[in-house]
Amino acid sequence: MKNQVPVGVSARHVHLSQEHLEFLFGEGYELTHFKDLSQPGQFAAEEKVNVISEAGKEIAGIRILGPVRKETQIELSRSDAVKGKFVAPVRSSGDIKGSGAATIVNPLNGNAVKISEGVIVADRHIHFSVEEGEEYGIKDKDVVSLKVEGAKGGIMNNVLCRVGAQYKLDCHLDVDDANAFDLKQGSIVEIIK
Repeated sequence: MKNQVPVGVSARHVHLSQEHLEFLFGEGYELTHFKDLSQPGQFAAEEKVNVISEAGKEIAGIRILGPVRKETQIELSRSDAVKGKFVAPVRSSGDIKGSGAATIVNPLNGNAVKISEGVIVADRHIHFSVEEGEEYGIKDKDVVSLKVEGAKGGIMNNVLCRVGAQYKLDCHLDVDDANAFDLKQGSIVEIIK
């Protein structure tokens, strides 16, 4: 049974619904592909937006990820949330009910959309394909710990496992978690059950 996984470090980003994408960029607008991400079909777009907290603090130049989603969501690190005075509970992607509000602005044309919920700090998680889940002895929604070696090594708890046909092996950490353990894109960590 395997236990090592590569790390993908996730910076702040925005997922937009088609409705909000068109409101910000124009009717029928499609995101412009910038680069592929680790998960099949997911990509970073060329487009960026500014995000403003209810306290009036702005974070500029946040990249949009594609493809469009059913609901708009903003993923920040805890450091971003504190600095920008955003309400941002720790949640799994897509779990936005009761999360923080924000205004999203297209800096190119000034179009803005206010969301009443959708701002989160993404939980630590590992993606597995169905085959990889079987190989690693992991089921969907299992929670594991990660052992990190090195100068800032330690144990990282509460890591959610997501197993599904649409996924590929990758451990997603935000920049705060990665920096705390001195991890970089492609670092290897060990699963502890």
